[in-house]
Amino acid sequence: MYYAYKQHVEVNIMNGIDTFLIQYGLAAIFIIMLVKTIGVPIPIPGDLIIFTAAVRVAQGKLVAWQVLLAIFVALLLGGIIQFVLARGPGRGLLYRFGRYVGLTTARIDAAAQRVKKGGILALAVAILVPGVRGAAVVASGLADVGFTTFVIGLSLGSIVFLSLHFLLGYLGGSALSAIGRFLPSTTVIILVLALLVIVYLLWVVASRWQKAARAELEAAQQNAAALEVWHEGICPVCLALYAANQLHTYTRDQLSV
Repeated sequence: MYYAYKQHVEVNIMNGIDTFLIQYGLAAIFIIMLVKTIGVPIPIPGDLIIFTAAVRVAQGKLVAWQVLLAIFVALLLGGIIQFVLARGPGRGLLYRFGRYVGLTTARIDAAAQRVKKGGILALAVAILVPGVRGAAVVASGLADVGFTTFVIGLSLGSIVFLSLHFLLGYLGGSALSAIGRFLPSTTVIILVLALLVIVYLLWVVASRWQKAARAELEAAQQNAAALEVWHEGICPVCLALYAANQLHTYTRDQLSV
């Protein structure tokens, strides 16, 4: 019941975004995405903004290349501003107040280590992960990642992130337009809610399975490491070397007496 209510709320948010886009157009998309990417906690998911804009493109109410360009520039510019702030005057403020927007000290430090170690590829992948994007951008600034490296990684991740969400919204908008010609709008909404609930449940199951598999892998790696240490400790060669070393020490001590 909770999941159905959650998806119903998301659909209402999308309807509100759609109404807002009708009134203010492309400029609204750019400004909202820019402000949100900078780090201002606007209670509107960026995914839904992209999805709703793509639906309107599918309906012929917006131009695809204009929407893609506006969102990409907003993602890139907002990420650069957040990076510069994290690298300079905002460093202390992030550690102090970041927890209020989900950027805890532990989360930022962990992301900084991963980004610094993995470089462009790690940053690009982090940009794609929901909930990690903001932390990855901030972590890049705190880890003193090179500006060129950051911009390339941010651009690659943003292109893939934007393309996937836009494609999903465009296909969904086309499908809804086709279905709406034959079914009442209430039926279409119910079908969409049911589909979203199913997708969400599948995501939950997959996440739990992935977490369990990761835990089993870590346990197996720890057991393998312990077994290797134990094996090295009891191997005949190791024991022979240890015995020879002890005999050498004993003989030297006796001769020195």
